[in-house]
This record gives sequence, C-alpha cells and structure tokens, in this order.
Amino acid sequence: MPVPVSKAKPLVKPLVLAVTGPTAAGKTDLAIQLSECFPIELINMDSAQIYQSMDIGTAKISPELRARYPHHLMDIISPEAHYSVAQFVTDVNDLVAQITQRGNIPLLVGGTMLYYKALIDGLATLPAADSSLRKQLHHTLAQHGHQALRDELSQIDAALAASIQGNDTQRLIRFVEIARLTGRAPSELFAEQQAPASFHFFHIAFFPDNRQWLHQRIEQRFDAMLALGLVDEVRALQRQYTLSAEHPSMRCAGYRQVWQYLAGEYDHIQRTRQHNKTNTAWEEMRERGIFATRQLAKRQLTWLRKIPADIIIPDPLKVDFLTIKSAINAKIDAEINAEIDTPKSPP
Repeated sequence: MPVPVSKAKPLVKPLVLAVTGPTAAGKTDLAIQLSECFPIELINMDSAQIYQSMDIGTAKISPELRARYPHHLMDIISPEAHYSVAQFVTDVNDLVAQITQRGNIPLLVGGTMLYYKALIDGLATLPAADSSLRKQLHHTLAQHGHQALRDELSQIDAALAASIQGNDTQRLIRFVEIARLTGRAPSELFAEQQAPASFHFFHIAFFPDNRQWLHQRIEQRFDAMLALGLVDEVRALQRQYTLSAEHPSMRCAGYRQVWQYLAGEYDHIQRTRQHNKTNTAWEEMRERGIFATRQLAKRQLTWLRKIPADIIIPDPLKVDFLTIKSAINAKIDAEINAEIDTPKSPP
C-alpha cells in the first residue's frame, strides 16, 4: 500500500521526485514500482511520448498499464504540433500545484534532460549566439573601438551600457548582439527570464557503467519495435497527419530512419569499406535506427554527468529498491519537519 502523506496544506516548496537516465535503462519500471509504495502521480518527461499515435517507436507502456498508471503529459499533442521546453516548464508548474493540493507526490520520469535542466536551473529566454553577427560586431570594435558599441547599446539600454566597466569586450558584444537580434533592451529580457522551479527535487538517475549492456538493450528494443510494427506505425502517421521529415516528431530516433526507409533513401546503398556486403534497405534502416538511439543515449549521459543526483544507479540489473524507498521516506519526513519548524510570518 502507498505510504500516506499529510493531506494538510501543501508544502511551500513541494517535493518532486525525478527518475532520469538514458533510453532503455529501465526508468519507467522503477517509476511504476515506486507508485505502488507512495501516493505518486506520474509526469512524463520524454519529449517523444508527448505525441499522440506514436506508441511503438517511443516505447510507451501498454494501454492497460497506462490505465493503471496514468502519466500526465503523455499523448497530449498531435505529431503535427510543436511543444517547447518553455511549455513543458509551464505545464509542470501547473501540474505540481494540482498534484500536491491533492496530497500526492509528483514524479517526473523520462530521459529528456533539457526539460529537467530547465526545471532545476531556470529557462533562458535569450537568443542563441549568432556567429555572423558576432563577426560584424568584432569588426566594428576593431575599426571604431568599444565606445561605438557602447553608444549603440545606450540607445536602447542606457543603464546597462553605463554598467559595463572598462573594455569588457565579451559582455559588450553579447549585449549588443541580444539588442540587435530581439530589438529589445537586454535588461528587460534578463528580468523576464524564468527562474528555477520552486520545488525540492529528489533525483534518481540511471547511469549504467556497462555501456555494452546498454547498447545491447537498445538493439534488442529496436528489434522488438520493428517486430511490433514500427514501420506500419509510421505509414499510419503519414496517412493520418500532414507531416514532413522536418517535423520534430519525425526527427525522433527511429522515426527518422523509418521515414527515410519508406521514402526510398536506402534503396541504393553502396558498398563501403566498413561493409563487406551491401546492406538491404531494411538492414540499413535497422542499423541506422540503432545507431541513432545509441547516440541519443550518449547525449543523455553527457547531460547527466552535469546534473546532481541524490541516488545514482550504476547497474540497472541490480536496483536496490529498499534503499531508494527508505531514502524517499526520509526525504518526505525531512520536508514535512522542515515545514513544521519554519517560523510563520506575523499576520
């Protein structure tokens, strides 16, 4: 039976559990197991599982399991639609408030680490660096000096221009770049940046030490997807929706390779030094799909190296569930006790 949690007024900073890790590591299995022990509501944190009609290639759990263990933010948009990191942050903030109000614990489960990082570090709203524009600005600096760029910045953001000390080239160029790209004062954009989510996170991360095991899992799972009808699923998506290869949904690992296979892009694969034989189109699609999924896992692990975790699971075959359960209980007790001990503001 789930461990009861106080139904009193929700904590000022809600406790949010997170189970992350590379694809195929076993995140969903652990999340479901935890749901049997705590009053958890699951929130999908997989950027591919947000799409409707994309079940096989995103490794969604079966409809029967979804009915028993529903996931917020799963199957929420058409494959034709776009879903941003900012929208995810907004949706999670709303969901956490609702879930904690019901006396339950939100648990984020998924491997889209950009989503998780936006929650824990805040979401930058600033434009990315523009290499071409920066070359122009460096040229202006070389020809006319720092004062020319400072004068330009002062026309749109006088206070920020005045705050730059001496010849601070890096900050000056970045501020002018932002002003030109957005047409707005950089200081206004700084003020609008979304702060980190006001939650207490308890992060459980799968980080397999044995990469060979992970690669084998990925290969086995992709083969299982093909056997379940991944190619037919993509055909059905093409019939049901107005899609192109450039839609974010069709750029997901596996879906892109099947799309290319159906488009005939692998029909005339030439023999290479790496191949003793010429692949068939199907073999090429399979190999590329597995490779793309391995690359996804590699990127996920790179993100995870930079993000703190409360519990790291190095061997997904040896998950110490009792230790994880005890640690979560201790975290719940600590959060409740901290809330009780917090001095109340005078009326």
